Amino acid sequence: MINFRLIRHLWLFLAVAEEQNFGRAAKRLGMSQPPLSEQIQVLEQALKVKLFERSRRGAKLTPVGAAILPAVRKFAEQLERLELAVEEAVAGQSGMLTIGAISTAMFDVLPGLIEQLKHDYPHLTVSVREIDSVEAVPALESGDIDLAFARLDGDLGASIKSLPLLEARLVVALPSDHPLATRSRISLSSLANETLVMFSRKVSPVYFDNLIATCRASGFSPRVLHEVRSVASQIAFVSYGQGIALVPASLKKLAPDNVVFRPLSQKLNVVTTAVAWNADRPNPLIEEVIARFREKA
Repeated sequence: MINFRLIRHLWLFLAVAEEQNFGRAAKRLGMSQPPLSEQIQVLEQALKVKLFERSRRGAKLTPVGAAILPAVRKFAEQLERLELAVEEAVAGQSGMLTIGAISTAMFDVLPGLIEQLKHDYPHLTVSVREIDSVEAVPALESGDIDLAFARLDGDLGASIKSLPLLEARLVVALPSDHPLATRSRISLSSLANETLVMFSRKVSPVYFDNLIATCRASGFSPRVLHEVRSVASQIAFVSYGQGIALVPASLKKLAPDNVVFRPLSQKLNVVTTAVAWNADRPNPLIEEVIARFREKA
């Protein structure tokens, strides 16, 4: 049975946690402060824990409150999606598609896809969430998203299938005054003693591991001094003189004047965007989307 009282209490908890102040949270919720404080106390008594440290300066989460906040926030997001789905069903809409995408895919792949979906399914609601590549597979397995557009390659598990959409040739981004900048091509092995700025493994483990394995195949373990969250940040770090980077050639347009790009002697391609889905959750719409991408491949 759904405990609607608990759901309301969690909404109130989330508001106070985000505002860090009972007065501001009450104003945001359209209620007065005393009932809000009372409801939070009821929640604390029900859970048998203290969620907030109260003071004249506001309300600070206790360690227990901070520990449950991510789960409550995720629950609230799922509840909002459920509410939207119910509203659409009542209004006669035909459904909802939830997409998780890395930032580059939002520019490269999604505009055309969403335009086509709006044309073919005018009553379909498309929800887009920005994700890191490392979040794609868990979100697909849990059903939080229906499609993922991320840097994915290889074996992703028994239920997750993927299709490469965009590949790019890797080049070396380096400061314009770097000794290697005078070469027309650079061998991967010549980077053995260089400091590399790499795309963080926490954000995109497959992408990171593939580059590390490629360097080791060339006879060296790369010296990674900085790990960043985007390829654009790699170029920025290079411009600050913090090292050199292996980046997709398509990023030349982002380079400032003090950064140059040189091709590698060996051709080295990486998947920059793949579409992934959960094959254990059959969905005719997703199957149609994948079929369209296969036709273009």
